[in-house]
Amino acid sequence: MSTLTAPSEVASGYRAARTLPLRVELVRQLKRRRTLVMGGILFALPFVLVVAFAIGGSPGDDPGGRLTLMDTATASGGNFAAVNLFVSAGFLLVIPVALFCGDTVASEASWSSLRYLLAAPVPRARLLWSKLMVGLGLSLAAMILLPVVALAVGTVAYGWGPLALPTGGSIPAGTAAQRLVVVVAYIFVSQLVTAGLAFWLSTKTDAPLGAVGGAVGLTIVGNVLDAVTALGDWRDFLPAHWQFAWADAVQPRPEWGGMIQGTAVSLTYALLLFALAFRGFARKDVVS
Repeated sequence: MSTLTAPSEVASGYRAARTLPLRVELVRQLKRRRTLVMGGILFALPFVLVVAFAIGGSPGDDPGGRLTLMDTATASGGNFAAVNLFVSAGFLLVIPVALFCGDTVASEASWSSLRYLLAAPVPRARLLWSKLMVGLGLSLAAMILLPVVALAVGTVAYGWGPLALPTGGSIPAGTAAQRLVVVVAYIFVSQLVTAGLAFWLSTKTDAPLGAVGGAVGLTIVGNVLDAVTALGDWRDFLPAHWQFAWADAVQPRPEWGGMIQGTAVSLTYALLLFALAFRGFARKDVVS
């Protein structure tokens, strides 16, 4: 009498944790044209500003009036890097975050390759985790690229020196460089809300432009609402309200209160949106 043996549910040698390695996903994303174009734009921005200042004159040339961070742009390489972050944080740096996190899953669906990845089989949570980590990594790289290039270009154009403050005084160059690292880290954290929006929308649609545009649009709506002073203290719950709190770090005595509140608000929204993305995708009927 023969004994029937139940078939193995898992193929020999299969390890879910080894499917879609981060390095494979990273190489795939780095080779895409949109990654190269975005990197080129961020790399070129400091050169564009240097040319603009050379043609139009230093921003602080006009006498009178209260000085702003923009007016100190040509004081040193550190000032030039800080100004590049100032002019980019509100909108330009939103785009790579929305692009890298919003295009990642939706593009696979639009190419009809998402179902084949899952049939490989790549567990859904593993697929989302790999794509999210690579998307966030590329977003962080974009935010690092801009100030690094700006610092190098600004140092060549305006010299290496202390960070001149609009209110008077200065911060030593070494300390200023450390503060800029803090600024970049905070900007990245503040953009996690956009990343969460884009990633969640990417799991809900097979139109990459819809996910990217939706995240950018909702971010703009947040900025508009923050400008409505009639909302009063309700604006404290808007991530946009704290997006420039990093300016408190480039002071003789940095203030951390605003950055701490902004970090708490951004992380709360981001974690909620990432959780919604994973929960919704786990139950989604993937047909493309």
